[in-house]
Formats: sequence, C-alpha cells, structure tokens
Amino acid sequence: MSETQPTKTFLITGASSGIGAATARAAVAAGYRVALAARSTDRLAALAEELGGPERAIAVACDVADHAAQQAMVAATLAAFGRIDVVLANAGIGSTAAGIETGDPDNWREMILTNFYGLALTAKVCLPEIRKRRGHILLLGSRAGRRTIKGSIYGATKWAVTGLGYNLIDELEGTGVRCTLVEPGMVDTPFFEAPKPDALKAEDVANAILYAVSQPAHVDVSEILVKPTSH
Repeated sequence: MSETQPTKTFLITGASSGIGAATARAAVAAGYRVALAARSTDRLAALAEELGGPERAIAVACDVADHAAQQAMVAATLAAFGRIDVVLANAGIGSTAAGIETGDPDNWREMILTNFYGLALTAKVCLPEIRKRRGHILLLGSRAGRRTIKGSIYGATKWAVTGLGYNLIDELEGTGVRCTLVEPGMVDTPFFEAPKPDALKAEDVANAILYAVSQPAHVDVSEILVKPTSH
C-alpha cells in the first residue's frame, strides 16, 4: 500500500486455526494489518508472530458468546491499529453427537451461542467502525445452511446464519457497507477429527473471502457458495 493510504485492518474471529488462520495469512499478504481473536491465545500468539508481530498482527482472547468480551476485542483492535475496515465473523464449533434424540443439549447450547449468537454479536460490535470506513463484514456460514441434514442441530445453526446474512445484507443496503455471506462445503480443517482429502482446503475459502473483499467499492459480492468438486 502507498505511504499516503493508511493500512487497513482486518479483524477475524475464530482465527487460531482453519479458515480463520488461512484468511489471516491471505489478508496480511494483501497488505492488511490483522486482529486475531479466539478463546485461547496460545496458537494466536504464534500466528501473530508469524505474521509480523505487533505492528502487523495482534492476538486477542475473546469468547464470542460474551458481549463484553467482544466489545473488549473491538477496543483492543482500535487501541492497536486505530481502525477496523473488514471483519470476518468466523468462530464456530461442531456437534459432538448426531441426531435430536441422541444429541447433547449442552453441546447444542454451545453451538447456538457460538455459531449464531456469537456471529450476530460480532456484527453488532463491529458495525459502528465498519460504517465509518464504509467497510466490509463477512459472515462464515456453511453449505449446511442451504440443505437438510437429518437430525443436525449444527446444520440448524448454519441455517440461522444464512438468515442472519440475508437480513444483514438488506439492513446495510444503501449504506456503502458491503456484506458477504460465505458458505463453504466440507473443508479439511481441525474441525474434523480425521483428514478429509477430497474436501476444500482452508486456503480455498480464504481465497474466496479475499476475492469478495478485493472488489472495487461499487461491487458488493453478497453471497459465495464454494464446495469441493467431488461433493
């Protein structure tokens, strides 16, 4: 970026691994500073150091289900970099057991709070800064939010994210703020216990995210569905 153009800041929740970490690497390569948020900062600290240390990347401990923690995340980002231009609401967890009858209600609660409520909170706390910059907010949904998966509470949380994305896109229409709902199919990340060699790679989704973000200001990529060729 030129000396006369301030370096933009890209905030990412769920940044410690998988899609979040891949997006952080892609964002730094594209010239952004990054604020990396997750519940644990152990892996975040190593990633922040890899990406250039405190002048380029900071690690922030944040439970996205906690409104005050998300407000503190925004405050820490502004204290470090002075602005937020792009946010990826990416934090999410999976199911510990399939099916309604056999599922774990405690896991259901955590998924709902993380996968849906947490994303909504990220949008809420970041939008005042995003509006100032006419920036970009991205919600990480899933192909599971566009199809039925028998007995899947996880899938239901992603249907909720799809609805949130459509509603937020409508809310922001005409404001100059861009909003993108990103819906990947299966991705080979630590989200799964076993490797998924035929799935997407985290970098594939990061590339899709940076495609949306890199468009000219008059272009708003509202939705991206990306899936493996083999599925």
